[in-house]
Amino acid sequence: MASVSRRAEPSPPPARIAGLMSAYSEATTRRLPRGWAHLALQFAIWIGFYVVYQVARGAADQSATRAFENGQWIIDFQRSLGSMIELPLQDLVERSSVLIQATSYTYWLSQFAVVGFALLYVYFKAHERFFRFRNTLIVANLIGLVGYVTLPTAPPRFFPEAEFQDTLAQHAALTHNSSIVQFSANPYAAMPSLHSADALIVGVVLALVVRSRWAKALWLAWPAWVWFSVMATGNHFWLDIAAGIAVAGVAAAIVYRPWHARAPRQA
Repeated sequence: MASVSRRAEPSPPPARIAGLMSAYSEATTRRLPRGWAHLALQFAIWIGFYVVYQVARGAADQSATRAFENGQWIIDFQRSLGSMIELPLQDLVERSSVLIQATSYTYWLSQFAVVGFALLYVYFKAHERFFRFRNTLIVANLIGLVGYVTLPTAPPRFFPEAEFQDTLAQHAALTHNSSIVQFSANPYAAMPSLHSADALIVGVVLALVVRSRWAKALWLAWPAWVWFSVMATGNHFWLDIAAGIAVAGVAAAIVYRPWHARAPRQA
């Protein structure tokens, strides 16, 4: 029986190969603004900063005496103003299991998971905004670290005699007594509130990046929700939040330099 010879399929011409490679390169560029190596570098920068920051924060001055004195000063100061708004917020949350869970998850996720998501989203969707966004977060956290070292402050949850409650300890699975939290966190790092600073930076930048009106509204509301959550869980005074807002403003001013006028182009 005679064998049937198979004709070899012709190889694609070089021009077609070049076209396919060009199309693949363009598709990759659309997905990755500067390629895989640049994306990996951004991960390394942020993760490296985060690790160094957490170690430094945990090693910062943890003088319990000073921290409780400063926390008590804030309580006395807010009482003098008649503005202990944290207590009614805690009472409101304690009456709703939904609010308890929502504020607890917000406290744990807002400063880490949401910030990480926001960085990735801006990197891919509005790459031209990424570097200033990232740098603003870094500067804000560095300023906050200086505040933790120079002004250790006990959070409201450490003052049950003032009727504050530790919502996370009572209701959440992850608490400040968990080993991973104790390893990386300074329990007397309430002033300024970096939860509040990061939420404001993320909320404003994401509101500028997203397109739909409802998404813009959600991101603009995000900072206020985080501020509510950190007060309602007994982790920050409103004065901590005010300081965090100021830190975000200073960091944005340093990075964006709104007063810096561009030099006119010469013909």
